[in-house]
Amino acid sequence: MDFAWLVAEDKIKTALKNGDFDNLPGKGKPQKLEDLSMIPEDLRIAYKVMKNSGYLPEEAELKSEIQSLEELLTFCEDETDRKRLKKRLSEKQIRYNQVAYERRANLPPEYQDKVNKKLSES
Repeated sequence: MDFAWLVAEDKIKTALKNGDFDNLPGKGKPQKLEDLSMIPEDLRIAYKVMKNSGYLPEEAELKSEIQSLEELLTFCEDETDRKRLKKRLSEKQIRYNQVAYERRANLPPEYQDKVNKKLSES
């Protein structure tokens, strides 16, 4: 343990004793953990920084929209709304495939092989 770690630990213990953490939003509720399994480990921190700053690559935004549309379809009972949602979902999937293909086409060959292997596994 280095000095900075000990100081930080001491400040956390003091704050706990003083009740500084008692009224934090979300206290006692489960954390919403994000599934980052599709993002390479070495890029996860950069992804989180970009997301927290309000920027996501088009591919990630499309993936998020696709997941939302799939969830909406699960609970949609109106047939007209279902058709509209299915059309939007199809459009997003087509665009996602285009963006993903373009991204893979511009990769160096050695990395492209790794990406193709990972995609064939999932």
